[in-house]
Amino acid sequence: MKYDERLQNVTIIGAAGKMGSGIVLLTAVEMTDVSLMRENKGKKFVLNALDLNKEALPGLVEYLKVQVYKLSERKMDTLKRLYPKIKDEKDISEQYVCDVLEIVNPVSDMSAAEESTMIFEAAVENPDIKVKIFKELEKINSLKPWYFTNTSSIPIHLLNDNAELGGRIVGFHFYNPPAVQKLVELIPADKTKKEVIEFADMFAKRLRKIVVFSNDIAAFIGNGHFTRDILHASNEVSRLSGEMSIPESIYIMNKISQQYLVRPMGIFQLCDYVGIDVCYKILRVMEQHISGEDFNSELLEKMMEVNIIGGQNSDGSQKDGLMRYEKGRPSAIYDYIKKEYISIADIKGKCDSLLGEAPSSVKWKEVIASPDKDIILANHFKALTSCDCYGCKLAAAYGKKANEIGNKLIKHGVARNEEDVNTVMKTGFFHSYGPINNFF
Repeated sequence: MKYDERLQNVTIIGAAGKMGSGIVLLTAVEMTDVSLMRENKGKKFVLNALDLNKEALPGLVEYLKVQVYKLSERKMDTLKRLYPKIKDEKDISEQYVCDVLEIVNPVSDMSAAEESTMIFEAAVENPDIKVKIFKELEKINSLKPWYFTNTSSIPIHLLNDNAELGGRIVGFHFYNPPAVQKLVELIPADKTKKEVIEFADMFAKRLRKIVVFSNDIAAFIGNGHFTRDILHASNEVSRLSGEMSIPESIYIMNKISQQYLVRPMGIFQLCDYVGIDVCYKILRVMEQHISGEDFNSELLEKMMEVNIIGGQNSDGSQKDGLMRYEKGRPSAIYDYIKKEYISIADIKGKCDSLLGEAPSSVKWKEVIASPDKDIILANHFKALTSCDCYGCKLAAAYGKKANEIGNKLIKHGVARNEEDVNTVMKTGFFHSYGPINNFF
C-alpha cells in the first residue's frame, strides 16, 4: 500500500482531547494536501475524528476552522499553486478550510474505524484502557490496520502482545501541543513490522517533525529524563524541608532549576503544566517495568492525596497545582502540611537571601535566541560551578544529576547516543542545552 493509499481512511481515537485535537489538525492538513495532488483527484479521503465525548466534537471543529485558516495564511504560496483558479487570498484560505473540514468526520462510535488502514490512539495513559480499545478495533476492523499510539510511557511491546496486534503498532509520541512542538519520539517494539516503522518515520517527517528513535523501555527518552528530574527535585524538597517550610523548599528548587540552570520554566512549574497526575502515572508505569530504582515521590503523592493535580483549563490557562497562578505566573505555593497556599511574596525575600546572588544574569529567552549561545552558557556555568553560594551549589548538584540521568538512559539502552538525549530535551522541553554536557 502506497503512502497516499494508507492515508485515505484514517481514524484518531481521543480526537477532542488536548493531544488528540492537535493530531487531528496535523493529520487532516497532511491528508488534504495529499488529496489535492493531481494524481489523487477524485479519490476519497476520510479522517474519523473519534471521541466518546460527543459534546466535545463541535469544539474540535471550531478549533480546526481557526487553526487551518491561520495555517493557510502561512502557506499561501503553496496554496496558490494548488488553487490556480482562485485569485483572492481570502477565498483561497476559505476554500482550504472547507477542503480540510470536508475530510474530517467527527464521530463518537467506534464502528466508524471499520475501514481505516491507519489508526492513531491518543487515549488516557492507562495500559488496560489502551489494550481494550485496540481489541475492540481489531474486532471491528478486518483490514489489519496499523496503530500509532501516542503513549508517553507505556512499553509498546506490552500493548502489542496484550492486544495481539502482530507487530502492527509503533509508539508515535507527539509532544504537547502537537501542532507546535517540533519533536516526535518514535518507539518501535521488537516485533513492530519494518514497513510500519518506515511509514511512521516518513509521516512524521512530512509533518516537518524532528524524529528521534527511542528504544522500547518505559517512559522512553523524554519522560525517562523528565520524571527522574522531578524525582531529584522532589527528594531535595524532602531534604530541605528539615531546615525550612515545604513552600520555601519548593520555591528554592523551582528557582534554581529555572534561573540558575537557564531553563524556560522551573521544574515544579513544568510539573504543574504537564499535570501532577500525569507525572505520577508515568512514575507508576516506570516502577512496574524498571527494576533497581525508587520511583516514589512524597511530594507528588501528597498532592495526589488532596487531589490538587495541575494541568490546564479548557481555555489553556493553568490550573492550581504545586503552585497557584495569577495571569500565568506563580503567585503562591501549596503547603501540604498546613493544607493551604502560601504567598510567594511572603517567602521570596528570605529564600532569595539564602540562595545568594547568581553568578550571572543570563536569561533563557535571551540565550536561546543568541548566536553566541554556547559561549554564554559556558561562561555562565563556569562561574556557577566556581561559586560558593548556596544557590550555586544546589544548581551545580542539580546539573550534575541531570547529566547522570542522561548518561543512564544511554547505559540502560533507552537512547542510542548523547545526541538523541540532548535533542529530545532541547527540542521537546525547550532546554537551552542538553543534559549531557561538559558544564558540570
